[in-house]
Amino acid sequence: MGSELNLCSVGVIRELLSEFDSAPRKDFGQNFLTNLSVPKKIAEIAGGSDVRNVIEVGPGIGCLTRELSAVFERVAAVEIDKKLIPLLGRTLEGCDNVRVTNADVMKLDIAAFAKECFGGEEYCVCANLPYYITTPVIMKFLREGGESLRSMTVMVQSEVADRLTAREGTADYGMITAGIAYYGHAERVMKVSAGNFYPVPKVNSAVVRITLYEAGEEPFRPIDDGMYFSLISAAFAERRKTLVNSVSSGLSIPKPEVERVLSSLGYDVRVRGEAVSPEGFCRISDALSVLRARESQE
Repeated sequence: MGSELNLCSVGVIRELLSEFDSAPRKDFGQNFLTNLSVPKKIAEIAGGSDVRNVIEVGPGIGCLTRELSAVFERVAAVEIDKKLIPLLGRTLEGCDNVRVTNADVMKLDIAAFAKECFGGEEYCVCANLPYYITTPVIMKFLREGGESLRSMTVMVQSEVADRLTAREGTADYGMITAGIAYYGHAERVMKVSAGNFYPVPKVNSAVVRITLYEAGEEPFRPIDDGMYFSLISAAFAERRKTLVNSVSSGLSIPKPEVERVLSSLGYDVRVRGEAVSPEGFCRISDALSVLRARESQE
């Protein structure tokens, strides 16, 4: 039975992959966990609320999936690698509350998929994300997950975790930090060294939990969401530039107007994007929205 297999044993991992004519794929960023305490802890962190449902992205051979199935009432696992689908059928035997879907999560209608799996109930997300797709997956869920999405627990490269949880004024602070802050609060909750994976990657990893704001608890809310995201995109497009130059070129707003907006909000016109907090970007965004609305009426 699948439940009797030690899915964190390198020997078992190799045997299963060989049996199902598969191998760790670099193009999918596949590195399998070899320390059972890690998926157990991740599942506990992901399940640290009263939410009963979880979407897992990239179950691999199912070691985290099995732990999630013991914590949640329903698990919807999305795996892009076709060769791992029959393998998961073996390793998840006995996990009757798990549904495995062969799909590219970036092509899924997230809100519709969650509703289909959980009937509109609240859910969270848990994933071991490779570097190349970390930001796209996180932002896709935050943007498309709907009001039922409550949290995301993701294992990422340590350097990426630094960026997800950075504070303004630091080198790691950037567009993804300010983007996540619009939706929720991100915190690093666990370190995972490279030696806990097969194949062993060249970098260490970390687990980050993003807790979405409850309605009415948002620390800020811009007048125009689109302006906020356009602003932070422009602000970090070229980090060496001042915010005035970045915004002027990125949003096609004359420099003098950008300077007046920043000065009115108490900013030095030489300020760079990395020195502005998400709340600060919201204030700038609102001022620019008012400016554009006024210009459109003239």
